[in-house]
Amino acid sequence: MSPEVLSTPVVDTVKGPGRAQSRAQAARRRKVVVTVARVLLLVAVLGLWEALSRAEVIDPFNFSMPSKIWDQISTWVMHGTAQGSLGEQVWYTLHEALLGWAIGVIAGVVFGIALGRIAFLADVLGPYIKVLNSLPRIVLAPIFVIWFGLGPASKVASAVVLVFFPVFFNAFQGAREVDRNLVANARILGASDRKVTLQVVVPSATSWIFTSLHVSFGFALIGAIVGEYIGATKGIGLLVAASQGTFNAAGVYAAMVILAVVALLAEGLLTFAERRIFRWKPANSDH
Repeated sequence: MSPEVLSTPVVDTVKGPGRAQSRAQAARRRKVVVTVARVLLLVAVLGLWEALSRAEVIDPFNFSMPSKIWDQISTWVMHGTAQGSLGEQVWYTLHEALLGWAIGVIAGVVFGIALGRIAFLADVLGPYIKVLNSLPRIVLAPIFVIWFGLGPASKVASAVVLVFFPVFFNAFQGAREVDRNLVANARILGASDRKVTLQVVVPSATSWIFTSLHVSFGFALIGAIVGEYIGATKGIGLLVAASQGTFNAAGVYAAMVILAVVALLAEGLLTFAERRIFRWKPANSDH
């Protein structure tokens, strides 16, 4: 055998890992560049806002400035709010949002899968669901306050109605898009309707359902905040309402920053859970 033939596999073997390593290094460099660009953009926006406010190009009373917002957050962290400690307000809102989110997700998945699997239910309930979905659900918050009072129940109800519909429609579509061959094969093997639903339809619709979870948690926070803004004894929404009532723009922005941090942390947890559940998916199909 000639030396050229012997050397060919060695060259290919070396090039393969080398190319993979180069791609990995390029991906890491791009990630660093993107992170730096994001930080620089944030610093530039905050710096410009601070400079324009201090120069009174924009009204510092109405628009406040980042330094005052930071001072307000620091004051709440160190000395608490008029309604109690900041942690208590955050937990109150988060508790309402999580409970409403959980109820809305469960109801949305159950009804979505049921109507996706049972055509008769879809025909009967479909028009009513479309009518309810067309309603501006935020306006239901005052009604829930009248029904359930200023406690957490009215905020949970607001969160539920905002979460239910995006989850329902994704679960419904996921149940409708399931591979018919899989369902037919399961039936040939003797699977009952219940087993087909639990072992074929639900796993196939999981990707659709998880897609709605990212959006729906933000809706749950919105529902809780709007309910607290209308009437509550605690919560971030009450901080917004109290700050607005005293014309404290820094307090309004500070509450928004705290809410954004809570939402980002929740989004991170959902993304982590999704990646753990869908580890079998190829890397290029994650998003």
